[in-house]
Amino acid sequence: MPNRKSVSLQLLFRKLARNFESIVFLCKQLLSERNFIYLSCVLVGISCALAVIVLKSFAHNVFVFANYVNGFLKFPFFSILLPIIGILLTVFVIRRVLNGKLEKGSSKILYAVAKKGGIIPKKQMYAQIITSSLTVGLGGSAGLESPIVITGAAFGSNFAQKYKLSQKDRILLLACGVAAGIGAAFNAPIAGVLFAVEVILTDVSISAFIPIIISGATGALVSKVILSQDVLMSFKNVQEFNYHNTLYYIILGILAGFVSVYHARNFRKIDSFFNKLKMGVYKKALFGASILALLIFVFPVLFGEGYESIKILSTSNPENLLNHTFLEDYKNKSWILLVFVGIIVLLKSFATGLTLGSGGNGGNFAPSLFVGSYLGFFVAKFMDITHINTHLPVTNFAIVGMAGILSGLFHAPLTAIFLIGEITGGYDLMVPLMIVSSISYAVSKQFEKHSMDVKALADKGEVFTSDKDKNILQSIDFLKLVETEVVSISEEKSLQNLVEHLATSSQHLIPVLDEKNKLIGVVDFEIVRPIIFNSFRIKFTMVKEVMSQPKIIIHHDDGMEIIMEKFETTHETLLPVTKNGKFFGLISKITILEAYREKLKEMVIE
Repeated sequence: MPNRKSVSLQLLFRKLARNFESIVFLCKQLLSERNFIYLSCVLVGISCALAVIVLKSFAHNVFVFANYVNGFLKFPFFSILLPIIGILLTVFVIRRVLNGKLEKGSSKILYAVAKKGGIIPKKQMYAQIITSSLTVGLGGSAGLESPIVITGAAFGSNFAQKYKLSQKDRILLLACGVAAGIGAAFNAPIAGVLFAVEVILTDVSISAFIPIIISGATGALVSKVILSQDVLMSFKNVQEFNYHNTLYYIILGILAGFVSVYHARNFRKIDSFFNKLKMGVYKKALFGASILALLIFVFPVLFGEGYESIKILSTSNPENLLNHTFLEDYKNKSWILLVFVGIIVLLKSFATGLTLGSGGNGGNFAPSLFVGSYLGFFVAKFMDITHINTHLPVTNFAIVGMAGILSGLFHAPLTAIFLIGEITGGYDLMVPLMIVSSISYAVSKQFEKHSMDVKALADKGEVFTSDKDKNILQSIDFLKLVETEVVSISEEKSLQNLVEHLATSSQHLIPVLDEKNKLIGVVDFEIVRPIIFNSFRIKFTMVKEVMSQPKIIIHHDDGMEIIMEKFETTHETLLPVTKNGKFFGLISKITILEAYREKLKEMVIE
């Protein structure tokens, strides 16, 4: 039985929530539509920032506590047990609290924008926070940014639904939530805005930037006020750009592109392996988490997000990475440190794949920064040890490398450039950031047409964020446009029966069906027109004598791009549709174009 105090608190919170909703509805009535959007993006920004603060603080404190225990006991058993517990708890919560289903990855936002008009389930406002804090907060080798982005998008989407805003405003507030999430996570409002525009929205006017900028700034401000600098990622040992090092930055950009492709493909292979693994969810979680624990036992830097180890790389004592490892006694040997860092670059995709594939929740944003910093350090340190160039600024390379992998994985070079620029507290590294990010993006794009987030959706033909026309087409549910109440005929009937049907219909394409409702042919009115006006011929001519095979058939699971290609190839305006091998109806090209026009009016954000 709950005590009186807890019941009173619940009643108080409910009353406050109702009062808040009433105030917001009143503001909606009093303010102009544009001004209410500005108010909305501030409220969404504050909500997202608070969610970020909870997540980041929890993850940071667990990392600090685990390091303290490991240092005290001189054995990293705590770092081994925590990820296993975290992943098992995540699976338990998904099964028992979230009805066995959780949409992972920021690709779900892209799908919601392209196919669902920006509608995101209400449970995503809390599901991502709970599960990712358990997975990543307890040491899973993934990032919190993807859950943060989904949570922010859910806040924006559900706020718009709550206060009955239009679809274009719903998508706009969704993007505001994303910008606020990234802005708060890194204290980088510009990067948050660019990520929202570059990755989530591809068709946005200049006026839409204002609400997104307000949300990004709000999220970053709240995070700056509440979160300590220890939690936020920042760098202080940045040196000025020396143009004599341009060639080495070019080399780093090329390597970053190839490592991005390696990371993405390796991660997908591991994720696919776990998807095909015939095990119960708890056995699968224990299996994957146990392998991850072994990796963390040998390489403790794989524990959690890894931002603390990135900070270590940028200091004057990077050898401290080897603390609490089997190589601690050799940490003053440069080659040992270099090999260790190189192995980590290759292993991170395994660790992240194991974390998420076994049932944990997280993302690849933080791993991309982690891998990038290690790669940048590796390149600079290798040049130093081999005496190719002993004056390269190692810290600069570690920082710029983060932008390279982020750009290569997510195909978002602008986000990468400005994120790292804001993290470093200035733009002294703007030129090398531009060089490395653009080259990495170009190399990655050569081998991977779509970014890591979009790849799975693009393979299914579900979303194409880089092409507005395809986005709009993919958002149309063509089965709803199919005319199912159509005139059909049997091949054993005479043309006289066909004429009787045509007398009550304007349909010019008549499907010919067998007794099992399978399509065996079509009769085109334009072809049989000369026969119809001959009374003798229509009486003694059978349908099977004049029917023809359809030029092409549309299947119910064809994507809209394929359907439009079929119309263009055949130059037809009406085509038959089949579902599960049986005739379903007729679809008109004019109907699709009309639906496209309506969607275009709804989806353009002004």
